[in-house]
Amino acid sequence: MRCAVFGSTGGIGAALVDRLLSRSDVSRVYCVSRRGEGLAGGRAAPLAFDLRDEASIERAALEMGQEGALDLVIVATGILTRDPGIAPEKTWRAIDPAAMADVFALNTIGPALVGKHVLPLLAKDRAARMAFLSARVGSIGDNGLGGWHSYRASKAALNMLVRNFAIELRRSNPRAIVAALHPGTVATALSQPFSGNVPNEKLFDADYAAGCLLDVLSGLSPQDSGEFFAWDGRTIAW
Repeated sequence: MRCAVFGSTGGIGAALVDRLLSRSDVSRVYCVSRRGEGLAGGRAAPLAFDLRDEASIERAALEMGQEGALDLVIVATGILTRDPGIAPEKTWRAIDPAAMADVFALNTIGPALVGKHVLPLLAKDRAARMAFLSARVGSIGDNGLGGWHSYRASKAALNMLVRNFAIELRRSNPRAIVAALHPGTVATALSQPFSGNVPNEKLFDADYAAGCLLDVLSGLSPQDSGEFFAWDGRTIAW
């Protein structure tokens, strides 16, 4: 099985790489990160990309495609906060257009470009899978609290792209699967500022979350393509 993890040096991304490299059925893992860092040699192949630079995404995809079709791709990227300038808005009065544009660039547009260049690389003779890490707060139907405008909206837009990708992919590659995944609240740098009030049993370490996500993906069929799943395999409302 040939795999790729975009965002491979982040908390969940690195755990996904470790999990995949521990499997005997995995022959290659492309570890795609901003600096092209990570494990090198053997089954691991580091590649560089920048979500804001389509040419870098295309170069990474071309390099992966030289070795053949891909069986599993996970886009484990995203931004919630950045100091200075980006934080979840508690009210509409806090919406800042520049900060919102940055959030959409990294949470929506960048992953869309990864899909543009990598979806054509999915194997056509078997049930290849591509997943995008989303978030439950991006569910419109599950939103009962409001706030977090930029993050919620960027993930909701990503979810729509996943559904669009699935519809289009079904025409050319009906055995392939594309899905949005919610990993739960994971103890990583992204969630750290907001995890203080999360009960211990609902705060996952990255390795556990990675294992859950891979289990969910392995259980999906082409009929599940275009859906939004939580770490426990349950479908989340759009």
